[in-house]
Amino acid sequence: MTHDSDKLDAYLQAAIDAARAGAAELERWRGKFSIREKSRADLVTEADEASQHVVKECLLSRFPEHLFIGEEDAVGQSPAAVRPTADAPPAWIVDPLDGTANYAHDVPAYCVSIGLWYAGEPLVGVILDPRQNELFFAARGRGAFLNNQPIRISRVTRIAEAMLSTGFPADYHKQLRNLKAWEKLTGVAQSLRRTGSTALSLAYVAAGRFDGYWAFDNYPWDVVAGAVLVTEAGGTLSTTDGQPFDPFRPDLVAGTPAVQRQIVELLNQNQS
Repeated sequence: MTHDSDKLDAYLQAAIDAARAGAAELERWRGKFSIREKSRADLVTEADEASQHVVKECLLSRFPEHLFIGEEDAVGQSPAAVRPTADAPPAWIVDPLDGTANYAHDVPAYCVSIGLWYAGEPLVGVILDPRQNELFFAARGRGAFLNNQPIRISRVTRIAEAMLSTGFPADYHKQLRNLKAWEKLTGVAQSLRRTGSTALSLAYVAAGRFDGYWAFDNYPWDVVAGAVLVTEAGGTLSTTDGQPFDPFRPDLVAGTPAVQRQIVELLNQNQS
């Protein structure tokens, strides 16, 4: 099965429409956070589920033969456990709310992330930030865009001039490995940031705002859409040990080709 131009157009438009529908649900639920704090976590869960429901409905109503892998359906599973088989149909890989803690505290740094995966490759990526009204989108071979304007990675080639981003898991014990990486990279990079949203961090790499990103504990729904954006904007991705990008592994390094390579080298220094 090949994906001609018309099919790719249809996939991309469906992802954009679905992201807008999901984001509208998030904003509808955000207005309910004025009630007492005790119920906030439950409302966030309901917002997640409401967003995923409309995203799934939008995508599968157009492509009922496709798979759908959403964060809300895969809680507790490892990244490898949700990998589609080699002969599987195209799979929509969706995070209906990336940046949950930000959303819960009304920090405007969260998004809907929708990626399409097929035959071992990411084909389409859409990331919509409803608070900033920023729609990032890309399809294989078509370039990357922000609100219909082309975007490219930055021209930074030296990590000493780079602004880097990273992500930490919620579990403190899982954070320790990345705290060591933070300590190592903060001594050589121009600056480090933690946005609280992997998808937005990757979109910012594609847009040239960040020069690189690394993390050890991602999930496929965090990174598939962003991977298309980064690649189509001229960037590169790999695992933290320099192997080819695999969204079903939890570790990832992305960035401009030169900065991405330097991050990998630094992360692997003094490794036994």
